[in-house]
Amino acid sequence: MRYPVVLLAASAMALPANTLAAADVEIAATGPVVEINVSESVSVAPDIATIGAGVTTTAPTATEALRQNSAEMQKVVARIKSLGIADKDIQTTGINLNAQYDYDQTTMRQVFRGYQAANRVSVVLRKIGDAGRVLDALVEAGANDLNGPSFALENDDAAKDAARKRAVERAQARAKAYAEMLGFNNARVLAIAESIEGRGPMPEMAVMKTSADVAAAPPVEPGMVAAGISLTITYELVKD
Repeated sequence: MRYPVVLLAASAMALPANTLAAADVEIAATGPVVEINVSESVSVAPDIATIGAGVTTTAPTATEALRQNSAEMQKVVARIKSLGIADKDIQTTGINLNAQYDYDQTTMRQVFRGYQAANRVSVVLRKIGDAGRVLDALVEAGANDLNGPSFALENDDAAKDAARKRAVERAQARAKAYAEMLGFNNARVLAIAESIEGRGPMPEMAVMKTSADVAAAPPVEPGMVAAGISLTITYELVKD
């Protein structure tokens, strides 16, 4: 049985620094082959939070609904920026305008009741301890549609490296155990495939429509987030 392995090599003498030459190499397996799947994750404290905020308005005409919505949303965005949040951390995620109808049970017909406009932004918080205060400020500014916060790591490379190391160690131990049980001395790696798991679990509040009597500064607990790695490693059982 043969397993293809792709090697990347670059010669500083003959190739430009940004040029890579790919070579296909086949590794022949003469002994039994075992494929091991392992997953590992590392939990760490998050360092960013994302909040969704929006304004939904209704009016008799499409023009009026959109005009009112734009005016209210400008207040919300201005409030976000006044909290020290950078422009790069504010992103419009959707603008919608739809006709609204009620169903008349008597006539069994839809009755037009106006237009609904909605505008939403995503806000990244780099001081996650401010999440409750920001939510409170958004409601005060006129936001009536909120979701989040969701928590994450801005850079999870170190956490993934730690998870990868754990996964490889588990796979190696399992492969060697198979080798010993079957009368072999060692296990040789033939192929490795990796997949990156999501950053969850991310605590998330359900989408909520707000009203004037919403309690101020809701408590927010960031908890922990996980960075995970799944590996599939193919080994050949060998006798040294």
